[in-house]
Amino acid sequence: MAKFTSWHVGVSAEAFAAAALARCGYYVSVQYGANQPEYDLIAESNDRMLKISVKGSQDGRWGLTQGYKKECDYHQAIDNWLKAHHKKTIFCLVQFKDVAITSFPRIYFATPSEIANQLHKEAGGRGETILFENHTWTAKAAGKGTTDKIPDDWKFSVERIESLFETYGV
Repeated sequence: MAKFTSWHVGVSAEAFAAAALARCGYYVSVQYGANQPEYDLIAESNDRMLKISVKGSQDGRWGLTQGYKKECDYHQAIDNWLKAHHKKTIFCLVQFKDVAITSFPRIYFATPSEIANQLHKEAGGRGETILFENHTWTAKAAGKGTTDKIPDDWKFSVERIESLFETYGV
């Protein structure tokens, strides 16, 4: 099998996100090409739309706010990242770690504010630039002994998507 590069992760993540939404009966438009705006997909249902930014990973984590951590602490970087995203953009997090090639990846949906709140709590409250799917901090880490885990209610489900459409659909 060929190497699964970061480019492949990105393309696959978008395809799986689009497929998951389409399978639930939503109409999905996919943007392709360089310099895309804040979102990768648009999902539509009953004259309501969600703009969705897709982030793929194959290592159990998503690096989201590193580019905002210049001359500031983790919490300020998270707040700066949050300010840079429209409050109605929904993030779709796709995880390929430990997923068989013939299986569906784990998919989560979250708002920018939900992600920011989670990042603020990570590492025992120190904050973090990386969103972890499920990570326990070791003895030498700032958050030693704590576990950071994606909230269960972010898991892909028809109920989760319907709730996001109700609250954030335009």
